[in-house]
Amino acid sequence: MTRRRRRLVLVVLSLAGAAACGGERAGEGRGPRAADPAPAPADASAAWRAALPPGAPARFDFGREPSAERIALWDIDVRPDGEGLPPGRGSVADGRRIYEARCAACHGLSGAEGPDERLVSGGAWEQWPADRAVGAYWPYATTLFDYTRKAMPQNEPGTLSDDETYAVVGYVLSLNGLVAPGAVLDSAALASVRMPARDRFVPDNRTGGPAIR
Repeated sequence: MTRRRRRLVLVVLSLAGAAACGGERAGEGRGPRAADPAPAPADASAAWRAALPPGAPARFDFGREPSAERIALWDIDVRPDGEGLPPGRGSVADGRRIYEARCAACHGLSGAEGPDERLVSGGAWEQWPADRAVGAYWPYATTLFDYTRKAMPQNEPGTLSDDETYAVVGYVLSLNGLVAPGAVLDSAALASVRMPARDRFVPDNRTGGPAIR
């Protein structure tokens, strides 16, 4: 290091030491002064406005108020008790024709061949299910309707009408021996179907730790 650089380093160190000493004298031995806490915003809206850069508008007016018709397009969930099931009806006989044309390629003619998920159970389960087929695993028939209407057929999800969905769901239930071959399903009939796995599922009330139910 050259003499000139050495002098510059000493000057910087001297100035830093002087500043530190002056700070200690001014504080009379106290530790560093904490910054005054910012006042808490009155509500979340105030906090959001405080975070905006200067000159930003308080309201951006993105989007628009949704109409009742638009909300209805999204409000299609079906609850376990059947609330949310749409009007309509379908027979097991009609469901067989729909199934063979639009479902059998993935699930097999009998619902057990695949190549995709089994729909007809391979056997009853004791502590654990033998598979996740409809007859042995699904606790509510209404969930089968909800899933089928939204996600099936896999290559054209959402293309089945409500009547077609009732029909094909009825056929899948009949393959599992849960409804009669001559049954006609509507919202009331579907909600009344009691699935074999209904009591296998319980609310998860764990509060932490390794406990397993």
